[in-house]
Amino acid sequence: MSKPADPSISEAESRVMEQLWKRAPQGSEDLVAALHAGTDWHENTVRTLLHRLIRKGAVHAERDGRRYLYSPVLTREAWQSAESRSLLNRVFGGRVAPLLVHFSCNEKLGAKDVAELRKLVDRLEKKERRND
Repeated sequence: MSKPADPSISEAESRVMEQLWKRAPQGSEDLVAALHAGTDWHENTVRTLLHRLIRKGAVHAERDGRRYLYSPVLTREAWQSAESRSLLNRVFGGRVAPLLVHFSCNEKLGAKDVAELRKLVDRLEKKERRND
């Protein structure tokens, strides 16, 4: 592993990561088979994506006889956190409230979603009172 994981991965690379997060380590032939079911990607495409992910430090390759086994270095949680923060900064100026307003106005929120948001607001208010 050369450098620390860079979570800025493309949508195509994220599909490879999803497969590795489901099961690792995997050989490229397993990844090709799994990804071919949902895409029209061929072996060379998957190998190219794997090499990019290795260069970024998101995936580690380990020799296993005549083949390589690939494992994620970047965790799903670290990637989700970085992607969420990036979206928040780029689109909503780093503020959560406009994001929530946008989703509440443009997406149908179910009762469970509203209850979870209420719990979140309650937790944040309690935390704020403790910090005062």
